Amino acid sequence: MKHHLLLAVLIIAGMVLSACGGMTSFTCTDPLGCVTIGSGESIKIATLLTMSGTNKPYGVDAERGVEIAIADAGNLLGHKIELVQADDQCDAKAGEAAAAQLAADKQIVGVIGATCSSVSVLAAKTISDAGMVLISPSSTAPSLTDPHLHQAGFFRAIYNDKAQGKAVAEFAYNVLGLRRMLTFHDGTAYPEQLQQTACDSFEALGGRCVDQVNLSTYPDVLGDLRTTAADNPDVIYFPVYIKDGVNIVQAVPHSLENGAVMISSDGLLSKDFIQQTEPASDGMYLSGPAPVSESQTFVQKYKARYGEDPIAAYHLQGYDAANMLFHAIQQAAQVSGNKLYIPRQKLRDALYKIHGIQGLSTMITCSPNGDCAQPNIEIFQIVNNDFKPVYP
Repeated sequence: MKHHLLLAVLIIAGMVLSACGGMTSFTCTDPLGCVTIGSGESIKIATLLTMSGTNKPYGVDAERGVEIAIADAGNLLGHKIELVQADDQCDAKAGEAAAAQLAADKQIVGVIGATCSSVSVLAAKTISDAGMVLISPSSTAPSLTDPHLHQAGFFRAIYNDKAQGKAVAEFAYNVLGLRRMLTFHDGTAYPEQLQQTACDSFEALGGRCVDQVNLSTYPDVLGDLRTTAADNPDVIYFPVYIKDGVNIVQAVPHSLENGAVMISSDGLLSKDFIQQTEPASDGMYLSGPAPVSESQTFVQKYKARYGEDPIAAYHLQGYDAANMLFHAIQQAAQVSGNKLYIPRQKLRDALYKIHGIQGLSTMITCSPNGDCAQPNIEIFQIVNNDFKPVYP
């Protein structure tokens, strides 16, 4: 692939080693401190991803992308890369506790995560306060990179849901000709903010959001659908996670007689969801990261290593997030004697300076608020138990 991110990493590695190999002393003056790595010691990075529960496929898929990136890199500035794994459980409380454990380990240079936006909202502060960086492969909530809310150590290798909500609204209104939208969310950051963005865009086009149901307040999906049937929605949008998504898909045929179109987003873009809902989910639409044709070599590596095709949509973003961190480490690191020093503020600065590097999932350019991925969104339809790209 032209301009492959790993190629940039390898080139920079040689430059850094050549420029810094002659240093004889180093005093850390970085305002956030430095990670010191001795001769023969590993560079330690961590993942904070969903490794258990119903949303496990998303975290495992991203984790595998990180592992492949580590294998491809081999080593970094002459040091092996050590991976520490933590489970965010896609749960804010559990994820915050796991983030605190990672933040307490002063040898960890940076963290890839979290999977779910509700975890990233809290983990971003914990990790940032520790002077570390957190790079998410899948947390898309707009608030995470809002100028007034952004934590200085947070970055993401996935698009902002402002773009995803707009894409869903345009597809529903302009392509499918739908006009009355009913939404479901669970009150957490990703579902609530994404459905709100979709509603705002849908109404700006001339449609109407007839109701926005918060499942944390009204968990009776079947009852809610029967209540809102009088509003005659022609599209039901539910950017939720697997458990709620299964409940909604199973309830819709028993509640609405007008054949409302079902649309969801990347929170349900996994084979597990199809397996739990077929055939009821057949024909529904979902938005998510667009397929990248250049990734076939990567898919082959994935299958050879794990014995199956990618299980969700975030393996490429996991790979790119890891390589963003490797790139920044090589930009920031300094060698003195037989030790490697990584200044933490300099590491952050190197991430913010990333511009125009081709990753596997997207072109990577980081904004001042940590948005690093270009919006590259596809609408898929479930056809024959698979996700078929249909728009644009």
